[in-house]
Amino acid sequence: MQTRNKVFDDLSQLMTNAMGVAQGAKTEAETAMKGLVDRWLADRDFVTREEFDAVRAMAQKAREENEALKMRIEALEAGSKPKSTKKTSS
Repeated sequence: MQTRNKVFDDLSQLMTNAMGVAQGAKTEAETAMKGLVDRWLADRDFVTREEFDAVRAMAQKAREENEALKMRIEALEAGSKPKSTKKTSS
């Protein structure tokens, strides 16, 4: 009876060790793949979301300023005073 328990104990220990090795291999593969993807993305000069959002906000502000200047130029060319964009309450 003790021999049988010894075999099962050894088999159980072997399976436990195999699972530990498999988990370690999985972690190592994930780390290697992440490093590979990070290097690939860095080589492509992609921008981060934060950089993209900052440039988009700057472009929106520039469009708004251009529109305001366009309206001022049109008003000056027409010979009238530029209209204020603020509404006044009566």
